Amino acid sequence: MNKVKFIYNPYSGEKTIVYNIENVIRIHQKYGYQIIPFRVSFEFDMKEAFKDIDKSYKYILVAGGDGTVDTAVNHMKRLNINIPIAILPVGTANDFAKFIGMSENIEEACEQIVNSIPKKLDLGKVNDKYFINVASTGLFTDVSQKTDVNLKNTIGKLAYYVKGLEQLTNLRKLKVRVKSENAVFDGNMYLMLIFNGQTAGNLKFAYKAEIDDGLLDIIIIKAGMIKDTIALFIKMLRGDHLENTSGLLYFKSNKIEIYCDEGIVTDIDGERGPDFPLMVECIKGGLEVLGIQEKL
Repeated sequence: MNKVKFIYNPYSGEKTIVYNIENVIRIHQKYGYQIIPFRVSFEFDMKEAFKDIDKSYKYILVAGGDGTVDTAVNHMKRLNINIPIAILPVGTANDFAKFIGMSENIEEACEQIVNSIPKKLDLGKVNDKYFINVASTGLFTDVSQKTDVNLKNTIGKLAYYVKGLEQLTNLRKLKVRVKSENAVFDGNMYLMLIFNGQTAGNLKFAYKAEIDDGLLDIIIIKAGMIKDTIALFIKMLRGDHLENTSGLLYFKSNKIEIYCDEGIVTDIDGERGPDFPLMVECIKGGLEVLGIQEKL
């Protein structure tokens, strides 16, 4: 029987996966797969889940949000584990899973996975860390890191916005230098988003992003008048197209360099990212994923 390593975070989202473990096992068993579970906790680091991975394992099944999936991918890359990954979106933020078309219904998602073939997708990398969805720096980038875990588990996505609103009255211009083949920026900004996916907090900012084009989508919100910046944020929240928008730079690139001396943090899929300078690249076909919708 083919093995599947099942890594799940029981605290993700509203603990949906805890009530669906039976369904995960039942559906996989129906298709001839043996589920080998690993429960992520404070006592056991996720890297322990990969110690027994060998040729008998067909794929890694991860139940959690973007941060849980991101951690699993980084462990896989460090350990040179090159088998497909599949995602059950049960976290507070499931942007990447939604981008690739995963059902939020656990049973449907399992069926979707076991009846699919692996597809090679792009993977982002910042210095020595990988990211599946978005890397960021500037305003809001430490929101997920500073948001209380209990608050996130209690009110979900709203917790991020509550924390983010606290920062709107504290806008600070940040001096950065960005270099790539397709664009150069040397000036003040409020926020930079680097997308491998399309959305952040379920808001589709990188609407031109594709999952396998070998390019990252970069959005820089330039520093300016507060009223103009707020108007720009409103436009982004509405999902308006951003071409030729004053105060914003949107471009694609496979490699970019970012320099900043402001002492600000970076964020990778909701977790603390590397310190500056940042060497960012898109690894074309860097990750094999199951369950992809055919439209992609």
